[in-house]
Amino acid sequence: MKRAVTMADVAARAGVSVSTVSHVINETRPVSPELRAKVMDAIRSIGYSPNMVARSLATSDTRLIGIVMSALTNQFFLPVVAAIDSAGRRHGYSSVLADSRDRVKDEADAVSLLLGRRVDGIILAPTTNDKEVVLDRLAASGVPTVLIDRLADPRFDQVGPENVESTAMLVEHLATAGHKKIAFISGISGLTTTAERVRGYRLGLERCNLPFRRQFLRTGHSAAREAEAAVTRLLESSDKPTAIISGNNFMTIGILRALQRLKINIPEDMAVVSYDDIEFADVFRPGITAIAQPIKDIANLAVQLLIDRIRNKGKTSQPQTYILPTRFIHRDSCGCSTYSASEWAPD
Repeated sequence: MKRAVTMADVAARAGVSVSTVSHVINETRPVSPELRAKVMDAIRSIGYSPNMVARSLATSDTRLIGIVMSALTNQFFLPVVAAIDSAGRRHGYSSVLADSRDRVKDEADAVSLLLGRRVDGIILAPTTNDKEVVLDRLAASGVPTVLIDRLADPRFDQVGPENVESTAMLVEHLATAGHKKIAFISGISGLTTTAERVRGYRLGLERCNLPFRRQFLRTGHSAAREAEAAVTRLLESSDKPTAIISGNNFMTIGILRALQRLKINIPEDMAVVSYDDIEFADVFRPGITAIAQPIKDIANLAVQLLIDRIRNKGKTSQPQTYILPTRFIHRDSCGCSTYSASEWAPD
């Protein structure tokens, strides 16, 4: 039987002591970057796999990050989860995903599951009306937690995109192109992201001296099918918009389906822009003008904040909220003079 590779083997290959290898793996003491690199190179070269069960018993750490968000029902979160997992692995952590389905009960069950797994920390995209059910419990548990995308509670570190000015900018862009009847398809009611983007929509109208028309604000419930139905109802009215802003990328698909079914051409008959870029948006015909979120930057910062909290558990410091800038990507669907996939970032 082949002998298992041990920590002593790693130490011999790296030319360091066993205690140094232990400090690198368990992060129990600072190790210089040079020694850390030697140890990590040795681990990779001889295929050493730490006994994580024994390690967790010795250190009370599981090296697990719990992720709670509606990743299976909201396509926006799929790349977010992938980016969190990638960032966590770079720090030596694995991820456990528990889907919230954007329902409070499912979110509470997901948090209970992860706390039962003794995860070292949790990254959460909170759903609506969950403060007393979930957030209060997490605050009381003492488990390091970072809120992502939806900035719902300043008791926690929070990381998300800029929503208000970015959405206002979409309105202003369409108004500059001559549109005076601009509709907005919003996401799930009660989410902070939905409220902020609606606020940005109204702010943009105000800045452009355009009236707010209640019939032009419709909810697509952050889903393609509901957005398609919302646009269908919107265009049944005698007072129709000439431009539509989508509140997220999944709803953009529904908007495009509705316009295609109704034989409304983009951008000749209807301009369309989106908060959230769509994968392969540049190969759509026409290409979709969109606000792109810095998904990797959001995920990297959320993981770093969480790991800092894990390592400094027991030490109190004020939670921080970080709002990261988005990028405006100009393509063809807005119907104005196109300059090839140019970008703009709000201040």
